[in-house]
Amino acid sequence: MEIQLNKLKEKILSDLEKVTDSSAWRDLEIKYLGRKGELTKILRSVADLGEAEKKNIGKLANNIKTEIVAKFAAVKNIILEKSVNQSFIDATLPGQEIDRGHLHPITQVQNELEDLFTSMGFMVIGGPELESDYYNFEALNIPKYHPARDMQDTFYIDQKNKAGEYDLVMRCHTSPVQIRAMQKYGAPLRCIAPGRAFRSEATDACHDHTFYQLEGLMIDKDISIANLIAIIKELLNGIFKKEIEIRIRPGYFPFVEPGIELDIKCTICNGKKCPACKNSGWLELLPAGLVHPNVLKAGGIDSKKYSGFAFGLGLTRLAMMKYGINDIRLFNSGDLRFLEQF
Repeated sequence: MEIQLNKLKEKILSDLEKVTDSSAWRDLEIKYLGRKGELTKILRSVADLGEAEKKNIGKLANNIKTEIVAKFAAVKNIILEKSVNQSFIDATLPGQEIDRGHLHPITQVQNELEDLFTSMGFMVIGGPELESDYYNFEALNIPKYHPARDMQDTFYIDQKNKAGEYDLVMRCHTSPVQIRAMQKYGAPLRCIAPGRAFRSEATDACHDHTFYQLEGLMIDKDISIANLIAIIKELLNGIFKKEIEIRIRPGYFPFVEPGIELDIKCTICNGKKCPACKNSGWLELLPAGLVHPNVLKAGGIDSKKYSGFAFGLGLTRLAMMKYGINDIRLFNSGDLRFLEQF
């Protein structure tokens, strides 16, 4: 055992000579002096020796342990001293400027819209991004057999319900919030619901799989398309700070009747046609219409007493037009060269 102790001592001292940082020092301390360390095991085995051998080996073992502990302490002091010298800060030197973050351009536009709509008496609400098939389709007058489902490139979640059906989706529009709002607040009602939507579709300059919408809903007595157009014009003037040329076309959406599509003249090419507007000179911005009676019924509203309008504003596309951005994919790219411009 005497030979074993001396060999271990030389090994420990040799390892300590190579230590350059506190992490390596701590690893060695655990390896040799820890509860299950190599030196600790030998010291414990001294108790099993005979009386004569125990006296000599025990004294040697204690001397070696004392020397090793002292060496560990000395090496630790050297490491700490180096660390202090390396971390010394000259307070007289000029400081380094810390970069400041700022709001994402879509968030900036969303905040402007929230201020605008709250000034008109609308409340701001939200809803889940992981949505049920019922709220995303059924309650919006889109039953399972309806061909309008083919218009939505939906992300279905790979999880079946008790009936063996896939009934969870990443919402493909913010319209499900309409139903939740009507069920919670009843009528009359004015609200907007900004948030993300998801569609499994090919990306290009004006399409992305993840984008932002702003759902608008107003329910009261004698609401008409005229009320809808007045609100939309107020919206556009508030964001662009000038009058924007628009066109209104009839459009089909199962949850409104009648339905319209509102386009604005492309602010990037000024109507001359470019990839951002699919070479049409116009950008589809806002599908809308009067809320379908079936949707009012799903929300618990009496359609004979109340009417309302709803719209789904393409928040990301609105930001494109406001800032003159010709590719929607830049918003989610995480490229600081793009984001720092706002």
